[in-house]
Amino acid sequence: MSMDMAPRWGIPEWTISDRLRKAREFAGIDQFELARRAGLGRNTISNYERGAVTPRRANLLAWAMATGVPIAWLENGESPQSGGGPDGGLSGDVRSKGLEPPTF
Repeated sequence: MSMDMAPRWGIPEWTISDRLRKAREFAGIDQFELARRAGLGRNTISNYERGAVTPRRANLLAWAMATGVPIAWLENGESPQSGGGPDGGLSGDVRSKGLEPPTF
């Protein structure tokens, strides 16, 4: 085997549009169902998955909730570090500590 035939090793880099599509496929739903669940237009879903438009964080959150995938993974491909629960570390993103409403 010559040197130019040797396998090349590496880690593929996934774009945010790749991760969005993978999350939808992981949930086992099509673009129409995701649009319904996330409250987005089907064209918006398509544009995000093609990389034609960069999604806003609010739409990423809706996507994460609709697919059951942590928002941290959608945003940057990283696993959530805090807790590892089903919310994907969202509780820290929603409200800072000390700002909880009083309970009586």
